[in-house]
Amino acid sequence: MKQTKEKKTGIFQLLLLWVLIPLLFASAVVLVIAKFADVNVFDKAKEWSESIPFTGDKEKQDDDAESLVAGEQVVTLQAEIKDKEAQLFKLQQDLETSADENEKLLIEQERLLDEIAVLQRDKDDSKRKFQEIVTTFEQMSAKSAAPVIIKMSDAEAIRILTSLKPDILASILEKMPAEDAAKYTTMMTK
Repeated sequence: MKQTKEKKTGIFQLLLLWVLIPLLFASAVVLVIAKFADVNVFDKAKEWSESIPFTGDKEKQDDDAESLVAGEQVVTLQAEIKDKEAQLFKLQQDLETSADENEKLLIEQERLLDEIAVLQRDKDDSKRKFQEIVTTFEQMSAKSAAPVIIKMSDAEAIRILTSLKPDILASILEKMPAEDAAKYTTMMTK
């Protein structure tokens, strides 16, 4: 019987030596490391115990869940605000760009209207001068007008001849050589 008691004591000693003492030593080492790492082990243990279902404070869990949902909503709303601000900024830039383009187009429109006015005045002056030339040819005798028209370019001569009154045109063509009269008559019919 003595041998069995020694074995039981030996097993208990082995259990104490091989399991419990190393476990206590490891726990002490972990506590020392946590102390140097500025981790409060007791607060962490309390947090972990509260996160285990049915062990923490029910009201605190509900408050935590509500604050988590509210926090998510705040983050979502802040993201939406930033998105809307970005859209607003882009629209403001587009508006400024459109305003600049509109101003440039208005300036270009004014320039073109001024250019049209100048061209219209030039056209009116040219028309008036041309009308004066036609009046001059109408007042000239057919004998003196015919050689002048023959010396002009065909385009100028046709332009003047088509603007003359028919009776004056007939008398000028009559005083021209036959080839020239035929040439101008053919050109006027085209």
